[in-house]
Amino acid sequence: MSQSPIAVFDLGKTNSKLFVVSPEGRVIDEVRTRPVWRDEADLRVLDDAALFGWMEGELARAVSTHGVDRMIFSGHGCTFALVAGDALVHTILDYEQAPPADIAGRIDAMAPDFQETFSPPLPLGFNYGRHLLWLNERDADLIGKADAILAYPQFWTWKFSGRAVSEVSYLGCHSNLWAPLQDDFSSLVDRMGWRGRMPEFARAGDVVGTHAVTLADGGSVTVAVHNGVHDSNAALYFYRSLGFTDFTLVSTGTWVIIFNPASPLERLDAAQDMLANVTVDHQPVATIRFMGGREYDVASSGWAKSISHEAVAKVIASQAFALPSFAPGGPMPGHEGRFVGPAVEGEERAAVALLYVALMTDLSLDFIGSENAIVIDGGLVKTGLYASVLAALRPGQTVHTSANPEGSAFGAAALVFDAIGDNPFVNDCVVSEPASIPGLDEYRQQWRHHVDAMTSAEGASRKEKRA
Repeated sequence: MSQSPIAVFDLGKTNSKLFVVSPEGRVIDEVRTRPVWRDEADLRVLDDAALFGWMEGELARAVSTHGVDRMIFSGHGCTFALVAGDALVHTILDYEQAPPADIAGRIDAMAPDFQETFSPPLPLGFNYGRHLLWLNERDADLIGKADAILAYPQFWTWKFSGRAVSEVSYLGCHSNLWAPLQDDFSSLVDRMGWRGRMPEFARAGDVVGTHAVTLADGGSVTVAVHNGVHDSNAALYFYRSLGFTDFTLVSTGTWVIIFNPASPLERLDAAQDMLANVTVDHQPVATIRFMGGREYDVASSGWAKSISHEAVAKVIASQAFALPSFAPGGPMPGHEGRFVGPAVEGEERAAVALLYVALMTDLSLDFIGSENAIVIDGGLVKTGLYASVLAALRPGQTVHTSANPEGSAFGAAALVFDAIGDNPFVNDCVVSEPASIPGLDEYRQQWRHHVDAMTSAEGASRKEKRA
């Protein structure tokens, strides 16, 4: 058993965090920063040097203050790095940018079939194999200069340990690079000659090297570096480690990612942003997702305060609705997010945005065939009403929330604890009581009526164009 705390860097697209987790499984320190995505010529890229400097400084502080002797990374999806020697071959791309239309047409035709990769065709760089192909179109010699193609958590694993490895939960996350049923790289990897640049695999949580931390007094301490993991898959691992078996995980942050291991892969519909994720132990899991955290921020105009029952009840009574979609991707692609009904501002606008995200979650749970228990984790838990509204919308299912909503960070920590032979976490999840809000069922019916009308109009438009 480790007698020292663990440093977990939970690297989100919008917020990157360090959690120091004690041997007893408690967060004893945390600090956050916002990664900088800057323009470089015609691309938007990560300021990796700034983020690395922050990480080094905070790790040194955690070692000095708490005696940390191990570290791991949980990372957001859709991102990769090309490295050679001890440097990047190309700066890390922001996945929220689209290749030019003429290039997109060529590279999208190269994507493997959905039944091979279970990666739906997605916009921007949500399939990170798409961005690899884009870089190849920009410079056909670029990838050949790389020693390794690294997924985002593995880039930081390499940065701190010096060892390049691959990890399956990240490769298996709608990248177009992994074939889950074959448990191997996809045909695209071999067609492009990239297999030789995919490093050997290490399981998430395994020790892959060490990092020498320089302290303020000039001394040095060696910290074990454990292989990183895809953030939402880490959350799934965490709740399984707590004893949950037959359950649907709703992992929330910038994205709402819904895992239902009970759903057959045959149910997946690529057109609805449904896909197979792959667990840290190589098992495909039926998944649906939408950019719920980002949509809430956009639809609520950045509301960061609590939302009262009264505000929710008022907008339900007034029949003010938000309709999909306020960000790319998701099960309702190709629609521009909009409000219908009476105009709303301030807390009432935020209440409509909260109801929208809960209703989109509810719809997604239907699409993925969720009938088992639900576990909600992540940033939307902190809104207070999200879980209770969802519990009211799905009375046939028990909805659990964690007392600490940082499931991805705790999952990464659990992987480290398991690697060293101990896991102190206990199941402190609580059952969410359904919100008692008059008119919620009718509001749900009306919202779905609006959504059905949107999709019917879209279908009619497609038929008209074909005619």
